Amino acid sequence: MTTLKIGDKAPDFSAKDQDGNIISLNDYEGKKLVIFFYPKASTPGCTAEACNLRDNYERFKSLNYEILGVSADSEKRQSNFKNKHEFQYPLLADEDKTVINAFGIWGPKKFMGREYDGIHRTTFVINEEGIIEDVISKVKTKAHAEQILD
Repeated sequence: MTTLKIGDKAPDFSAKDQDGNIISLNDYEGKKLVIFFYPKASTPGCTAEACNLRDNYERFKSLNYEILGVSADSEKRQSNFKNKHEFQYPLLADEDKTVINAFGIWGPKKFMGREYDGIHRTTFVINEEGIIEDVISKVKTKAHAEQILD
């Protein structure tokens, strides 16, 4: 779906997180960033994915990675999702889809025979210089940390 590939410069972005703080790509300069896009907060697959990253958070931190989740949910919905599952990382509330469109992951999807537009579950690994090191489009929600780190 996305046209971004390994070696591309990550799109610059800024959006509000679950608490209304503005977060931008520049905030992660000098660190590796795992930015994962998920369709909807508190749904089974998205919860499994986000909790798997949470459970491996110390491993990510020890390797100089930061984690950032993004969906088109409201600040309130993101806040509830983060608090309920005790995520250590911020969740962007990208309601106007600025970040989602910058990364090119919004588009036609099929679910149970129905076609609609939505977020394609995709993860980007961005290095310290803002260059994309990996694009994971076939996300294993229950073993996502292993996909990124191993």
